[in-house]
Amino acid sequence: MNKNKILIELEIPLLEKQYDLFIPINKKIGTIKKLIEDFLIDITDHEYEIREDSNLYSKDTGDIYDVNKNVRDTDLKNGSRVILI
Repeated sequence: MNKNKILIELEIPLLEKQYDLFIPINKKIGTIKKLIEDFLIDITDHEYEIREDSNLYSKDTGDIYDVNKNVRDTDLKNGSRVILI
């Protein structure tokens, strides 16, 4: 098992979709958010639009993940449920 990545469950209410994604623990949340948004643009054939006010939230607590923190410095772990709003 790769200890440099974790598997999260990502929900995108705007698209009414849910994805299981591996994310690196040594990257900042802001970088992960950008990678996710780029992925969404690609798979929706540019129908998804990046919004500056979008954030990643914990589905369980409702807390916003700080874009300046590394994933490993958050409560994210394998199986975490995250929402992009």
